Amino acid sequence: MRTLVVVTGLLFCIVTPASAADGIDVSRGPDSILYGNCVPSLVVENKSAETIDYLQVDVVLALADGQQRTVELQSAYRDGVLYPIAPGARAMLKQHLDTSQVLGVSCGEVKARTVGHTICETGGNACTAPVVVSP
Repeated sequence: MRTLVVVTGLLFCIVTPASAADGIDVSRGPDSILYGNCVPSLVVENKSAETIDYLQVDVVLALADGQQRTVELQSAYRDGVLYPIAPGARAMLKQHLDTSQVLGVSCGEVKARTVGHTICETGGNACTAPVVVSP
């Protein structure tokens, strides 16, 4: 199931776990550690017929101390060079640490992950294929 919300001309797609048979599957990628900070990632598998120009998933992380932090995982810099994800291709969504704040905790401190919102664009428009995210 998905809910589409338009805010200031952008399309946000909020999804719940399911299967994207002919859509865009996003699943948890490997976590890495950088200077003691957890850096999560997501893996995208484009099973649709459209090329994804830009994909961003905001993951809300629940920490052991009860705090929550949101991490933007992106296929490219929002206003930079795009790295299109062709039909049938796989790609990584990464946190750009030079433009966002580090998580501030080790990966062992992350207790839960949920999806805040998703932005998917192709050809200057919202993707038509369903985006299914399992963080």
